Amino acid sequence: MVGEALELNPTRLVIAAIVGLAVLLLLIIVFKVQAMVAILVGAIVIGLGAGMPFENIVTAVNDGIGNTLKGIALLVGLGSMFGAILEASGGAQTLAVSMVKWFGDKKAAWALGITGLVIAMPVFFDAGLIILIPLAFSLAKRTNRSSLFYAIPLLAGLAVGHAFIPPTPGPVLVATMLDVELGWVIMVGVVCGIFAMVVAGPVWGAICGNKYMVPVPEHVAKQEDFDESKLPNFWTIVGIILIPLVLIILDSVAGVVPALSGLAPIFGFLGEPFVALLIATIAAMLILGLGHGYKMEQLEKIMTKSLEPTGLILLVTACGGVLRYMLQYSGLGDLIGNAVSSAKLPIVVVAFIVAALVRICVGSATVAMTMAAGIIAAMPGIADLSPLYLACTTAAVAGGATVCSHFNDSGFWLVKSLVGMDEKTTLKTWTVMETLVGGTGFVVALIISFFA
Repeated sequence: MVGEALELNPTRLVIAAIVGLAVLLLLIIVFKVQAMVAILVGAIVIGLGAGMPFENIVTAVNDGIGNTLKGIALLVGLGSMFGAILEASGGAQTLAVSMVKWFGDKKAAWALGITGLVIAMPVFFDAGLIILIPLAFSLAKRTNRSSLFYAIPLLAGLAVGHAFIPPTPGPVLVATMLDVELGWVIMVGVVCGIFAMVVAGPVWGAICGNKYMVPVPEHVAKQEDFDESKLPNFWTIVGIILIPLVLIILDSVAGVVPALSGLAPIFGFLGEPFVALLIATIAAMLILGLGHGYKMEQLEKIMTKSLEPTGLILLVTACGGVLRYMLQYSGLGDLIGNAVSSAKLPIVVVAFIVAALVRICVGSATVAMTMAAGIIAAMPGIADLSPLYLACTTAAVAGGATVCSHFNDSGFWLVKSLVGMDEKTTLKTWTVMETLVGGTGFVVALIISFFA
């Protein structure tokens, strides 16, 4: 029946999966085919190779796209607009400058790590890095230290916020495919993220800063510092960023705390992720936009411009949903699930390994999360797992999709260029940092999963 797992030949299923995934990786790595097209072709190859009827293949494609996009389309769009307003208003610089002042130059690395973590939740990694890297350079110039002493903690914070904590698209995608409430994902992601930021940020940053002397880029050294008097208030920025996180968490908590049961319907509405993000976006428009001299016409252009990169994210994500439903409807999910059960490997570990392997081969964290989440979601019994365990699985996927950034990852080249390192030094610093972020986050998620 269409929409249900079929009883197909197990050997043929495995061969079809291997061939389909090989085609996918070959298209991306060798032929440089766009990830969306490669994933879609790979999924269809799996369906055809497994012997699925044509109508089931079409249904898997339609269900994959529809069911995946309905869970994240609004969140990605609203999150992009929210982050764009935060960026344009100077909110990111406000957080960084204020934190550095409070921590002082000696502990500024910690301030940059925390700032990066917070900023990467609503702002894309690339944008956050470009906005904040001048502050890391200015600190390095003032203290006569290697740029890495401050850049690595900033990069670690950005990587953690981008990988583990909604409303950034990655964990939202995985949570949607695994059908777990974002409140649980946020709580687990914050715990994993804090440990990962500390290990990969200030600790590893100090080691790199003392071992590799990377001077401040010449064009940056001659720049004047930006005018801090024009930046918005620190607590205003913190309050606006916390709006969606607090509302989403309250929704999850109200469902399990008897004393809040009477308020559960209200929190259920306000904590619905798209409602929470909509409230935060409107608050940012009014307070950071109109309140700081922007006109509605200017805000409209800023918010519209921010939506340009979301199309690619949504389409790649949707095709990842196609892969998930193809695996599920062909019956391969049951086959993988049984193999995992016999191997006695926890699903959290399987999730990390699958995501890490794809990340190393393909380079794209989004593709790694998409493929790993699709495979895990297709396994039998996933819906019966506790929300806490599923949140840990989400963090494990995020961790695996973060490790081992190297030559096939655009982030590798962006960091190399901005910080001014050669490829060898970038591998020894940035690549190790990414692996520490992903590995530490996974270990913490695995430990938490023992209590789920």
